[in-house]
Amino acid sequence: MRLSEKTAVITGGTTGIGLATARRFLAEGARVIITGQNQDRLTKARAELGAGENLATVRADIRVIDDLDALAARAAERFGGHLDVLFANAGVAALAAVPEVTPEQFDEQVAVNLRGLFFTVQRLLPLLGSAVTVDGGLADL
Repeated sequence: MRLSEKTAVITGGTTGIGLATARRFLAEGARVIITGQNQDRLTKARAELGAGENLATVRADIRVIDDLDALAARAAERFGGHLDVLFANAGVAALAAVPEVTPEQFDEQVAVNLRGLFFTVQRLLPLLGSAVTVDGGLADL
């Protein structure tokens, strides 16, 4: 139970690496919030993980600032204003050769993998408390 009394948010926690990480964190005793943009996948992941009070799900699209603000509020409410871990895992990949990538595919990847990642960290950073200092950069991670 190495993560007993620890709290974590895992974006993109309904499939793949995010779901596997949530499973491991829960097995190690952590309290976890997983996110995903698809409510059906969130419901399925919750049923699969079956962690009772140690697991919460939040439907959030990391491209949408209001969703990230709602996630931060839910995490603060659920964990008393403190996070130990933010695993900003949500991402997309357009599997195409460079000459075949469309502007829409490129924009979608930047919206999720860069913009979404940045604003996920920005919105949840205050919950990480003393684990980080913010003075023009991050330190002590």
